[in-house]
Amino acid sequence: MFSSPYYPNVQQLHIYNMIRKEIITAILLLFFFYGCKQKPIVKDVQRSPIVDLVQRIAPDHASYFVFKLEKGDRDIFKIESKDHKVVISGNNYNSLAVGFNHYLKKYCKTYVSWYSDDKVDLPKKLPEIPSPISRAARVEDRFFLNYCTFGYTMPWWQWKDWERFIDWMALNGITMPLAITGQEAIWYEVWQELGMDDEQIRSYFTGPAHLPWHRMSNLDKWGGPLPMSWLEHQKELQKKIVDRERELGMTPVLPAFAGHVPEALTEVFPEAKINRLSSWGGFDDKYRSFFLDPLDPLFKDIQKRFLTKQTNLYGTDHIYGADPFNEVHPPSWEQEYLATVANTIYTSMVDVDVDASWLQMSWIFYFERDHWTNERIEAMITAVPQGKMKLLDYFCENQEVWKMTDSFFGQPFLWNYLGNFGGNTMLAGNLDEVESRMENAFQNSGDNLWGIGSTLEALDVNPLMYAFVFEKAWLSGSVDTKSWIKEWAESRAGNKNDGFEKAWELLHENTYQYSTTLGQATLTNARPTLTGSGNWTTNPDINYDNNVLFKAWQFMLENPSETRQTYAYDVVNIGRQFLGNHFRLLRDGFSQSYYDRDLGQLKEKGEKILELFDDLDRLLATEQSFLLGKWIENAKDFGVDEDEKKYYEHNARNILTTWGNKAQSLNDYANRSWVGLTKDYYKKRWEMFVCDVVGTVEDNREFDADAFFEKITQFEWDWTFENKSYEKLPEGNAFEIGRELIEKYDNSKIPPKL
Repeated sequence: MFSSPYYPNVQQLHIYNMIRKEIITAILLLFFFYGCKQKPIVKDVQRSPIVDLVQRIAPDHASYFVFKLEKGDRDIFKIESKDHKVVISGNNYNSLAVGFNHYLKKYCKTYVSWYSDDKVDLPKKLPEIPSPISRAARVEDRFFLNYCTFGYTMPWWQWKDWERFIDWMALNGITMPLAITGQEAIWYEVWQELGMDDEQIRSYFTGPAHLPWHRMSNLDKWGGPLPMSWLEHQKELQKKIVDRERELGMTPVLPAFAGHVPEALTEVFPEAKINRLSSWGGFDDKYRSFFLDPLDPLFKDIQKRFLTKQTNLYGTDHIYGADPFNEVHPPSWEQEYLATVANTIYTSMVDVDVDASWLQMSWIFYFERDHWTNERIEAMITAVPQGKMKLLDYFCENQEVWKMTDSFFGQPFLWNYLGNFGGNTMLAGNLDEVESRMENAFQNSGDNLWGIGSTLEALDVNPLMYAFVFEKAWLSGSVDTKSWIKEWAESRAGNKNDGFEKAWELLHENTYQYSTTLGQATLTNARPTLTGSGNWTTNPDINYDNNVLFKAWQFMLENPSETRQTYAYDVVNIGRQFLGNHFRLLRDGFSQSYYDRDLGQLKEKGEKILELFDDLDRLLATEQSFLLGKWIENAKDFGVDEDEKKYYEHNARNILTTWGNKAQSLNDYANRSWVGLTKDYYKKRWEMFVCDVVGTVEDNREFDADAFFEKITQFEWDWTFENKSYEKLPEGNAFEIGRELIEKYDNSKIPPKL
């Protein structure tokens, strides 16, 4: 057979063709798989983060939605019906999520909760949109969270909780979430490199629920040493958090070094300029924190180590939260010193990240106004280049710092609604005033209003306030709050419901006219006393008529939408507040019987006091948002062995009750009406009180308040070490129990007003 180097024989040609065919097939397969992998990058928006979000929120209806990305720097969305589908257009995934949520609220009458266990109730057939509608955001920055939220709500969250919550943030247009999870794993490496050992480092950290106050330089060591398993878990969790937030068009605000260092660092660097900060929260001196003077050469070294490691692990969006003196005093109040501190913190960021900007709380400028004069504030915040420091005006529903400081002396700021302290379960929110203040800020604060947001200390029982604040960012001009409340009621009920609408109308006019304040609680959650409320952290005063609240509760149960979880939640939430308010009348009647030395009436009224706790507990048990068992079991799930499970459970119990040690000044700060707490903690305290007061009348003695305080303090502390299990899942029917309690606590039996 003929063969040559230039003319292959038949066998060679056959082999050549086989190889050629295999190569072509391989190339085609590579193009196919590469093309599939790259689809989202080529902006096929039907394979994207927004489509994934819809699959999580409304999996049975996902094919009903079409999304289109359009060019444009301004956040905007448009929704319309085309070919029996809802078409949502927007300039980015965040805007598309807001458009999707707008459709759910306004057309499907559906509210999406921030809790992963809450159902999303959608109609079987989704409605069409009569005519196209579009909205544009009035501000670019929409901030959410507070250091404290990571202690009062989020310490025991797993990824499924974060996943729903991040979806909720996207649906509500949040673009700047505080993202401080997982930083202890980085600090562990930094302090180790600087010569500290494992025990020194982990003992410097607090327990998980108390980490927010450690991160804000308020508190060291309390509840430590922090388990290594916690550090590793949170590091991996933070990777998922920031990745998902970025996918959905958000700019996570990561932490930076603000000067807080371990006490043990004074031994490693005895020449370093390290000062002990002022005491905080009534804690012993051994828990006070330490501050490295920014002028010390070590400061920039620590900042570089921390930011470099953080960027390598979590990436960066070039904005960092740093709050050097939150509720603690700086080593000097001299304006020049404060300016130097601010400038050094900022330049130490820029040395690592040339595009860095700084986000700073302005809570201290309100909270410690006597110290933070305008001269000191101006010196500190203007030491940072214009536009490179953003201020969070923290508690604007109560006090707007921008008005006190000539609009923050030109630095950009964000108007924020706080709304909750400690996770207290109190109905509160000055809806009309928030509308007025926000609109005034939009119109009159100048060009340096860059955004809005919420700085709530915990997710709470007033979801309408946060829905309103973030929706306001997409509504041009003043909002008719009466119309808004009507739409809110429909989104909770699932349709038009006259009774429910009347209830929310009453709640708007009667209850949601007053700002949240520090230390709110119904008297059920307060330390028992004959008068007053035991501690500043449990003020039961209300400014509205509890009879009207009762009437709203009645309206809710006239013809309820019993399949709607949001409807059931409102029935429980309003009933819970009414019973808590009503309790004060029972206590005052009990106290009067004591002063009258009327033993018969004293015993009868004491029984009524304890009976109300049982009624409250039954009602709360029907709604998963009010379960202590879920909080404790979620904490225990972090434990890798029995000792760790007990450690986490104690920390979880402690933050809700004593907060710190026995007789802590923050005792009950995080009080909340939850099943388990209500019956086994709050009721037990009042049971001991009723028993002791009745005993004094029986023995013809005076009630010894000091002796009772000692006894109750020991009970509280012992309770934090208990290991009793509580239900993780709701039980009972909110509507049936609600009707029973309305019959029992008939409005005609209630005095006009507290």
